Amino acid sequence: MKINDKSNYQIYTPSNTRYNNLKYNRCGKSGVLLPSISLGLWHNFGKYDMLANAEAILRTAFDNGITHFDLANNYGPPYGSAEINFGILYQQNFKAYRDELFIATKAGYDMWTGPYGNYGSRKHLMASINQSLQRMNLDYVDLFYHHRPDPETPLEETAVALRDIVLQGKALYIGLSNYKAPQIEEMTMLLKEMKVPFIIDQARYSMLDRSIENDILPCLIKQNIGCIAFSPLAQGMLTDKYINGVPSNSRAAKNKTYLDSKTVQEKLPIIRELHNIAQKRGQKLHEMAISWLLFQKGITSVLIGASSPNQLIENLKASENTIFSIEELNSINKLTK
Repeated sequence: MKINDKSNYQIYTPSNTRYNNLKYNRCGKSGVLLPSISLGLWHNFGKYDMLANAEAILRTAFDNGITHFDLANNYGPPYGSAEINFGILYQQNFKAYRDELFIATKAGYDMWTGPYGNYGSRKHLMASINQSLQRMNLDYVDLFYHHRPDPETPLEETAVALRDIVLQGKALYIGLSNYKAPQIEEMTMLLKEMKVPFIIDQARYSMLDRSIENDILPCLIKQNIGCIAFSPLAQGMLTDKYINGVPSNSRAAKNKTYLDSKTVQEKLPIIRELHNIAQKRGQKLHEMAISWLLFQKGITSVLIGASSPNQLIENLKASENTIFSIEELNSINKLTK
């Protein structure tokens, strides 16, 4: 007997050409190759987002060679919901392809109430990895980050906890995020002594925020550690959205998250000049912003978000043109450095 299901839902079969176009880069001095563009699930994968849209984004990413999916325990909203939704979609779409995926999560920001729901204690990190694995329906993650340094807990305690997470088989590799250069140096020494595979640092980096060039990026290059850049479009400022001002329906106009209209207005002259450079290159501004990061020494991957499959495809075009002339680089540096 037939059922009257008109949804036309298709069981997922990945594209046979998924590895044909995107470049993969060595992650520091490790055996890991990461796609030059990775997908972050910071936005658009929470409880209040459409699960069907999230599924379409993930399918499009994998079909185009994005094997690295980046999460954190507090992504949502509410906290934990991005991991829960990813776990559902993983079971329905990607479980058969687990060994092709490189899945990351993080812990270190506030996650639950009480004295153990935050920062970098052994108690917090051990509980966090167990919770994340349960939410995502995974036996292990490929990469586990300490999301931010703890001003109170000794780095040695955090390092030992990260070591034990690897020894217990709950993560294959370790990463850091939001650490300053001296802290990265110290953690590198600690983790190296314990033979922990610390392979990558995740840092905010864009043409409008180049602060990691001063010390963090040189430190990572010196230590043979990879770097994945997040917020490459500076919360949307490095797109065509704000060329003519702040639209009433934009994130900046609503003062959501980390972007406000005052910041956009201050940066508009620079954004417009960068837009002109991109046009001369035959690119849109968001494409050039990602391409420029891929051109930078020490950058392993650029972490992008997407609100739709089409937006993801648009961002992937950046990987097609990552060569910059001296003139272009000089013009960008005058505006942004």
